[in-house]
Amino acid sequence: MKWFISQDTIKSSFQKRLEKECGENIRRCYQCGKCSAGCPISFKMEYLPNQVLRMVQLGMEEQVLSSNTIWLCASCQTCTVRCPCEIDIAEIMDYLKRYAYKKGVIPPKETKIPLFNKLFLKNIELFGRLYEIWLIAMFNFFSGEFFKDMTLAPKMFFKRKIGLLPRRAKNQKEIKEIFKRSAKLSRD
Repeated sequence: MKWFISQDTIKSSFQKRLEKECGENIRRCYQCGKCSAGCPISFKMEYLPNQVLRMVQLGMEEQVLSSNTIWLCASCQTCTVRCPCEIDIAEIMDYLKRYAYKKGVIPPKETKIPLFNKLFLKNIELFGRLYEIWLIAMFNFFSGEFFKDMTLAPKMFFKRKIGLLPRRAKNQKEIKEIFKRSAKLSRD
């Protein structure tokens, strides 16, 4: 795929804004590719993590925000740990997701990652910890795949990987407060 890179693109404020808001100096990336080589999800990505960094360096905001790569990133930190320049690439990917939401850029239709993220956070907010059965049930319901993974639940239960009832965290008040502060910050 070819793109036209102009002086305006390179001089855009995209990279500067990202660096300021993330606190990361993306200009240090010299394209060694270690982040991409270690990424467990790179085989599904439209662009590899190092390519996303280069696109940011070149001011290619529209292409970065509309790609599936930022939505597929699992924030596992493998890229960050492997980076010889100590760039927090996982934080950059998270920032790009938040920025895409702010700009009204919606993820590609084939990905259900934003739905999963929303339900995962709601799960933590409600129970203070992960309650897998609720998460799976809600995800299957809202994604329209009602019976997906249904045969796995009994197997996981008998292997004691999941429980039928949720175990609530002891510090529920503190968790609720975190979510309140987070909601306030996202509105500001």
